[in-house]
Amino acid sequence: MKDELLDAILYEIASQKGYLGNASIETIYFGGGTPSLLSADEISRVLESVHKHYNISPDFKELTLEANPDDLTKTYLNSIKNLVGRLSIGIQSFRDEDLKYMNRAHNAQQADAAVKAAQDAGITNLTIDLIYGTPGLSDKDWLHNLSIVKQLQVPHFSSYALTVEEGTALHHNIAKKKTTPVDAEQSAAQFEILMEQAPTMGFEQYEISNFALPGKYAVHNTNYWKGIPYLGIGPSAHSFNGTSRRWNMANNALYIKGITDNQIIYEEEVLTPTQQLNEYIMTSLRTMWGMDLQNIAAKWGIDYKDAILNNAQQHIAMGNMVEKEHHLILTNKGKLLADGIAADLFF
Repeated sequence: MKDELLDAILYEIASQKGYLGNASIETIYFGGGTPSLLSADEISRVLESVHKHYNISPDFKELTLEANPDDLTKTYLNSIKNLVGRLSIGIQSFRDEDLKYMNRAHNAQQADAAVKAAQDAGITNLTIDLIYGTPGLSDKDWLHNLSIVKQLQVPHFSSYALTVEEGTALHHNIAKKKTTPVDAEQSAAQFEILMEQAPTMGFEQYEISNFALPGKYAVHNTNYWKGIPYLGIGPSAHSFNGTSRRWNMANNALYIKGITDNQIIYEEEVLTPTQQLNEYIMTSLRTMWGMDLQNIAAKWGIDYKDAILNNAQQHIAMGNMVEKEHHLILTNKGKLLADGIAADLFF
């Protein structure tokens, strides 16, 4: 199925080139699923198709590949090092206990080795994922995980609370009381530890879940939070062009069949101006730059800007948010309540 899936992806790249209009491509991100299953030759085929059908910006900024630690052998890294400028490694934890709980295929030793192997291969623009709130992860253990990030000199990391998705083995085991459930209070406490520790490590929390050394922000992700259009290719991929949102069918076999039979493989929603505003509120509030009130006034009207500022006063008074140079920015306290605060400001 891998060859069929790759052929379908290449076909979709060609057929969707009108979605972004004449926009120039500044970033490419191989993510979702396990893109590190692609060989260097297969990655090259995808990139050749993108270059053939799209306008690549002369100021192209970033090409990222997501990878599992157990895929990053010396041979594989050497084969992709001239193709991939940035590597995102799904570490999750440097503790075997956590990795076992999350049913990860790799162990702590492989996690550490993957980072070092990538650096040895010359890929130093790295980001890793870390999960907190795992049952059994003490605050001391969490601090130790963070200390390893600094020791390994990784310039960027993303960190998320453990969530349990329905239909997963973890969800089943928790429901059957075969394993310990997630504790929301533990997750919140460890998020606070994360926000306190990041500056001492030299990292800026430029988005609620993302931390970077100065100048090492993820360009692709930052563009997403700033509302810049993007095109997603492949099963489950999402796209946004400023006025509409698309999401491809998730099932690999149905995706391939849809491409083969020349059928529509996505669902689409055209966003009203109000929905576009609400999306901007949600994404911008997650960043350290915050929500630009002047941008809202220019795009949606001064009445909307005034209404948002008025509704924000309660959160400013509670210390959840500050107004600074025509921007509304969440405080650390507010970051714990980000979704609820955004919902309060929605229209």
